[in-house]
Amino acid sequence: MRFSVEFLGCKVSHVDAREIRDALLAAGHVEARAGQPADLAVVNGCCVTGEAVAKSRKAAARAARSASRVVLTGCAASLPERARGPVARGVSVLPGPASLAAASLGGEAGGIGCTQAAARFDRVRAFVKIQDGCSFGCAFCVIPLVRGSSRSRSAEAVLDEVRRRVAQGHREVVLTGINLGCFRDRAARLDLAALVRAVGGVPGLQRLRLSSIEINHVSGALLAALRETPVAARHLHVPLQSGDDGVLRAMGRRYSTATYLRRLDGLAAEFNLTSDVMVGFPSEDERAFERTLRTVADAGITRVHVFPYSPRPGTGTAGADPVPAQAKKERGARLRELSRALERRRWETKIGGSDLVLVDRPGRGYGDDYTPFLVEAPVGELVAVRAERLAEEGIVGLPA
Repeated sequence: MRFSVEFLGCKVSHVDAREIRDALLAAGHVEARAGQPADLAVVNGCCVTGEAVAKSRKAAARAARSASRVVLTGCAASLPERARGPVARGVSVLPGPASLAAASLGGEAGGIGCTQAAARFDRVRAFVKIQDGCSFGCAFCVIPLVRGSSRSRSAEAVLDEVRRRVAQGHREVVLTGINLGCFRDRAARLDLAALVRAVGGVPGLQRLRLSSIEINHVSGALLAALRETPVAARHLHVPLQSGDDGVLRAMGRRYSTATYLRRLDGLAAEFNLTSDVMVGFPSEDERAFERTLRTVADAGITRVHVFPYSPRPGTGTAGADPVPAQAKKERGARLRELSRALERRRWETKIGGSDLVLVDRPGRGYGDDYTPFLVEAPVGELVAVRAERLAEEGIVGLPA
């Protein structure tokens, strides 16, 4: 049987889709090539925003035009039907964690009869999930409802997977999870900082990156582990969500802008800082948004992933959406404009210098601090690159 796997959303969704793919391959099925019709198409959907859910349904409907059977899995599938909306004819919904979906799909006998992209399971960068779920209740977030409370893998299971991925040829490993800083292996008495040191010591690993870390988990111990682990990348993605204290309190975020700025103080000199920011939260007015712009600039952030608020079922703000769509659109555009200016300012400081770039697609790759480079070099290679000039998409570089 030929199958395809597609994912939408975050890096955790990417890992979940890979788990489903691996289970299907292990069961003896064959992955469809690009453009080839599949007997089974799996769409691992996202539900972080209303738009993400709509895109998940559309992806499943599109797959149903050519595949014999389509299964919608992931966070979008775990929403109740009234919140998810109807799926297209020929699409079945399989809720629950990826491990159960993988076992169900991969274990059937015989033929099985948020970012949108076809899943790329290549040999360049490996995403290793160390933690899943969240035990905190941000007022806008549906993830605890669809993924459950925080839980961690054992450190040994993580290390075994990292060793396996390195042996498969992956140059870079990204530790990922819903709330990465909540990782705990209580039996081994290891937290995230200790895990970074352990993973960083795996022979053959050339680069280690964290997918995202909440500001309350940016601790001295974690920073020391990153600084003292030679393969640890100099990049931190630290969600902000809002730069206004009133909005943060309404969101239930458990920190203030002063805390955010204090914990990141001075780090922009050694780490590339990126972030997530929501626009149009119910209590956000123009003054609050202006404070967010200032906080982003003051924190030394260079790139912002901007997304509009949308009410999510079962959350504290499910019934509230007073900010007009046009206001959300305009605020999003202004924040993206600031993000582009801050990012370009950082790129300019790198001209004339060199970086070690992991080429992850033809003509493109990322430096140690996740700066994008345009460089002609073999895909999958770590290449010493000299930064020559700026382009719209990144820094044009030449192999040194």
